[in-house]
Amino acid sequence: MKVNVYSEVKKLKIVLLHRPGLELENIEPDLLEELLFEDIPYLKKAQQEHDYFAKALKDNGVEVKYVTDLLTNILEKKGLKEQFVDEYLNLSEVKNEYILEALKEYLLSFETKEMVRKIIGGVRIDEFKLNKKSFSTVVHLNKQFYLLPLPNLYFQRDPVAFVGRGALINRMKTKARRRESLFMKYVLKYSDEFSNIPIYYDMNEPFSIEGGDVLVLSDKVLAIGISQRTDPEAIEKIASKIFYESDESFDTILAINMPKKRAYMHLDTIFTMVSENKFLVHSKLETSLHVYVLKKNKDEIEVTEEDLQLEDVLKKYLERNDIELIKCGGDDEIAAKREQWNDGSNVLAVSPGTVIAYERNYVTNQLLRERGVNVIEIPSSELSRGRGGPRCMSMPICRE
Repeated sequence: MKVNVYSEVKKLKIVLLHRPGLELENIEPDLLEELLFEDIPYLKKAQQEHDYFAKALKDNGVEVKYVTDLLTNILEKKGLKEQFVDEYLNLSEVKNEYILEALKEYLLSFETKEMVRKIIGGVRIDEFKLNKKSFSTVVHLNKQFYLLPLPNLYFQRDPVAFVGRGALINRMKTKARRRESLFMKYVLKYSDEFSNIPIYYDMNEPFSIEGGDVLVLSDKVLAIGISQRTDPEAIEKIASKIFYESDESFDTILAINMPKKRAYMHLDTIFTMVSENKFLVHSKLETSLHVYVLKKNKDEIEVTEEDLQLEDVLKKYLERNDIELIKCGGDDEIAAKREQWNDGSNVLAVSPGTVIAYERNYVTNQLLRERGVNVIEIPSSELSRGRGGPRCMSMPICRE
């Protein structure tokens, strides 16, 4: 499979998704904070909305791949079920030897496809009985889960990021999401489809980065957010790898320093590209960002700071004077706050000037249309409860 991502907006050819499943039904109120949710989506409706999203992509000529299908195929063909389970349980920090042994036996008892679903959905305490009991296992029985679910997995943007002809296998910031990166790590490492794809970052690195902070603005310029979830050290390592250990064309990274709070979780929740010269942004964006520029030089990375407004930074480094910023919600402060909360700034370009957006953000969608952008609306009453939009839910593998 060809990996080719040198733009945020060129015609999308192949995309990676995850259709939400049992993991959403294993969210309960006491786990909301730990699992990074603020509400509990209704699974049946969320699946219908996600299927609508996938159909919108297919109707626009995009090939849709599902991460669970790719992983299942790899584990079966390569005989990697036990190895994967061992690594997954290690990442899950299951330290009790009796529980570890029982979980491994339980997971391996399933056919591969069902095992993958079970791992994503989580394993409840009441699903099976331990063969051995001890003081420590009895204490554990006061909990609800042996393995917590992965409800954030439908945001496929974050665990892996395809950049140029290669990939970043990301180290996720929070314990709740760290296991997600293992799925595509196995696919990229063992799949014949992805053979010889260079890896520019690995999940075993000590510094966190998530794909929602990575934007490919052109074949020369990346933008990466320094956010709640992405460390500056990770950006530095990626710059060094891409600039000096690859044959990529990228020579500039705009490292955008963001407020470290949930409202600015990832760069793409406040800033997405909708055409070659148009960007959809948080209404208060320009007053809250500071930009560092990492440039490829002969021997070492040159770092400078820009005191320009974002629009002028983009004009300078994309080398065009026709940059337009479109504010989420426009000048209506209430609409701006409401639609920003509902991921109005997070849209996915399927081609230059054509984006997929949540239908609930009607003020922003109308503003986009008035600026010449074609907006494909999808329903989002349940998907939006996870605090992520169409870009968050998708990971482009190939664009023209």
